[in-house]
Amino acid sequence: MQVLGKDKVIFSFNQDNKVAYFVDDGEVFTVETDDCYSGQIKDSSVLRPDIDISIMDCSVGPIYVNGAEPDDALCVEILGIDFAPQGVMVTSPGLGVLGEKTEKANTKIIPIKDGYAHFSKDIILPLTCLITVQGLGMVGVIGVAPRSGDIHCAVPGDHGSNMDTKVITVGSKVYLPVAVKGALLAVGDLHACMGDGELSGTGIETAGKILMKTTVVKGTRLERPMVETKDGMYTIASAKEFKDGVHTAVEDMVNYLMRKTGLEFQDAYRLLSATCDIQVSQVVNDLHTFRVRAPKALLKLGGI
Repeated sequence: MQVLGKDKVIFSFNQDNKVAYFVDDGEVFTVETDDCYSGQIKDSSVLRPDIDISIMDCSVGPIYVNGAEPDDALCVEILGIDFAPQGVMVTSPGLGVLGEKTEKANTKIIPIKDGYAHFSKDIILPLTCLITVQGLGMVGVIGVAPRSGDIHCAVPGDHGSNMDTKVITVGSKVYLPVAVKGALLAVGDLHACMGDGELSGTGIETAGKILMKTTVVKGTRLERPMVETKDGMYTIASAKEFKDGVHTAVEDMVNYLMRKTGLEFQDAYRLLSATCDIQVSQVVNDLHTFRVRAPKALLKLGGI
């Protein structure tokens, strides 16, 4: 099995990045990733203002997926996540929703062992959904080359990237729109734990290894990413304004319901309102990310 090392990374998604790795349609492989700080924070003495932010949010890749062509979709299944033995959370003036209340920078190192993040003596948090308590570990950045432009890995968009969406975890399938031959997949920014919103500006940021499988879905054009979990289908959209992101995610879900159920717009729209939920992935990046969840079993959904 291939192991794709963390020494080959990109800092932005575009169609001109030099290919770092090749994988086959249907291949299972491992990707090694650094944390979002590129390993610069080793202990609590290192503060966010001390690090080189120009090398933050790197993603391993680009990974050329054999057989992927423009207007296909790429399915990336997250089969497992192996986290490093420690994670980091920082606070810093201006960072996160309450950044104006943070007077000085602070770094907290959080041990990760035995399947848990040890936040404090009395608070331990499960890492993955393999544990009986639903876990919180997830992949923050996963994306492909966009249809145009050069987009920093910190910025989410129609191509994926820094969506910071907690349902992208073990057992999930991420569907991405292919805009260029080979797709040029890249991944990174593991979080041992993160709640919806990423409210303080970070999750428990950590390095690790991701076991994944890529499958090309031929002839299926997506405008934006979708995620499939055991019990839900999700459309995902990122935008500067709440109403714009929600509008796009809702429209994508209505279109998906029309395609999968055969309903006309009016009934698909009504069905969405009766059964689907708006959820917030993150509100701290340049663009905010939103998702609409449709229940798989109730609506007999699955795949794209």
